[in-house]
Amino acid sequence: MTTITTILPDMIQADEVHAPEVLAALGEGEVAYVRPMTSEEVARLFPQAPQLQPGLALFALLSASGAPILLSASREAAIANARANQLDAVSVH
Repeated sequence: MTTITTILPDMIQADEVHAPEVLAALGEGEVAYVRPMTSEEVARLFPQAPQLQPGLALFALLSASGAPILLSASREAAIANARANQLDAVSVH
């Protein structure tokens, strides 16, 4: 269980306790995360992706629950895809 104090204040009340699966669903269909990654990390999130050249800098667009949506060579393309699907894009570091 995780206690939330300031995350997504319009969706939950301060200090509510939620199970991890409840937290994963917050923002689903509304928020997408842009995460930088290397080509070596791609197979973990995108198992269907072909083998990529090592050392490439890429960007993954992930749903609020962490499900992969898109893999892109540019951050801008990932954000554009989120906007095209009416998702608010946020960065994950």
